[in-house]
Amino acid sequence: MDALSFEPLTPTAYLDRAAAAHGDRVGVVDGGRRWTYAELHERCTRLAGGLAPLAQGRPVAVLAPNTHVLLEANFGVPWAGSALVAVNTRLSAGEVAYILEHCGAAVLVHDPVFDDLVDAALSGLEDPPTRIRAGEEYERLLAGAEPRHDTPDDERALLSINYTSGTTGRPKGVMYHHRGAYLQALAMVGHTGLTPSAVHLWTLPMFHCNGWCFPWAVTAAAATHVCLPRVDPVEVWRLIRAEGVTHLNGAPTVLSMIAYAKQAAPVETTVRIATGGSPPSPAILRRMAELGFEVTHLYGLTETFGPAMICDWRPEWDSLDGDAQARLKARQGVGNMIACTARVIADDGSDVPADGTTTGQIALRGNNVMLGYLKDPEATAAAAPDGWFRTGDIGVVHPDGYVELRDRSKDVIISGGENIASVEVEQAIMDHPAVLEVAVIAVPDERWGEVPAAFVTLREGASATEAEIVEHVRGRLARFKAPKTVTFGELPKTSTGKIQKYLLRDEAWAGAERRIR
Repeated sequence: MDALSFEPLTPTAYLDRAAAAHGDRVGVVDGGRRWTYAELHERCTRLAGGLAPLAQGRPVAVLAPNTHVLLEANFGVPWAGSALVAVNTRLSAGEVAYILEHCGAAVLVHDPVFDDLVDAALSGLEDPPTRIRAGEEYERLLAGAEPRHDTPDDERALLSINYTSGTTGRPKGVMYHHRGAYLQALAMVGHTGLTPSAVHLWTLPMFHCNGWCFPWAVTAAAATHVCLPRVDPVEVWRLIRAEGVTHLNGAPTVLSMIAYAKQAAPVETTVRIATGGSPPSPAILRRMAELGFEVTHLYGLTETFGPAMICDWRPEWDSLDGDAQARLKARQGVGNMIACTARVIADDGSDVPADGTTTGQIALRGNNVMLGYLKDPEATAAAAPDGWFRTGDIGVVHPDGYVELRDRSKDVIISGGENIASVEVEQAIMDHPAVLEVAVIAVPDERWGEVPAAFVTLREGASATEAEIVEHVRGRLARFKAPKTVTFGELPKTSTGKIQKYLLRDEAWAGAERRIR
């Protein structure tokens, strides 16, 4: 009877259905190339067949922008019996090398635009992965492979590994399971209204939480994927009009780029946008509404397969004025349809009252929470000491049950939707021979919401300029992690010598509205 009534859940099954039910319809648009769902299915099974003998069950890493290659990997790599490691394309060579070594990747598929980055990353590895370049080499791999279609016996088997810095300097490998991705994708279909007539534009990086599980969600709905290697406002507007885009996702910075582009004009059909990283500002919400875009605010972390909570819009709010609606849209909301109800926990472990005032730490649990951190049982145990994952974010619960963040893990800087660990930046700056002490905090920025700023005390008799410190960091970390400003002088400290970063933050944010995710 088990065989009759139970099938292990896996998000790759959505492509099986799309090919069977909508095989003749266009599933992928990538520049001038188009593939039907039947063709996408064939390509993914051949990718699996080509990767399987090379990987032998070990992880397969992919370093690529939002092209068909990374989309195909979300199906082909699991079908090869391997875990997918989608690498952040904005990282430095040293960071890429660490990820490849830590996860034990057997194969690295990469776009040719990253040739130099890959050369540098692989040069220091004792056991570098087999390297496959997208393009002719990738196509030869598919052409010469026998189709393969492995599916897991255990739906909680490892599906993918997503690396995030979190609140520490070392990236952590967040392990996703098949069951969680299947259900999370289903939730995204339901909450964003994806259907076979939908056209999804890939403005959100597919490497980020496996694209919030939308590679599988869009496929589950048999909607059309429109690939976009780089978020360029001119191209975004061209594709919206040329392809009839109905859905897209991204940080509020993406909304700003779209809203204030020269090409911006009201769309003929409503476009639904899901945004996360920080709440959209009232001005952006008004502008997007004028253009015909419907914005939904989401909240989540890498550890929760992307959006674990959604500001689920209530129809009775439609009659409120614009400012009131904007305040409501800025809430993090409620658990998505497959998540457990989010908790806000006081220091004593009890739930805070739903009064919109009493603060506590947001805690999450459910099918869309990670298996744990790869090779780091201590960090896994610390993150969920009682079976509830502690997000590190501080919030309140309103009387209607909706959660709103009031603060967050103070040492994490969220710039344009990207997490930057201040500790990691501080460690890089401390490597400079002239630096004695350093503190890195988030400061307000009109474009990115917030950016890193460094406060540095130099060694006696030593000298350094702002430009030297910034370039020093850029040589060690991804460029977006480098401080935008460097202030030299003594740092405020407690009587025990601990740097009082909160004093630096309070001064930097005085008079500015703190953006929270």
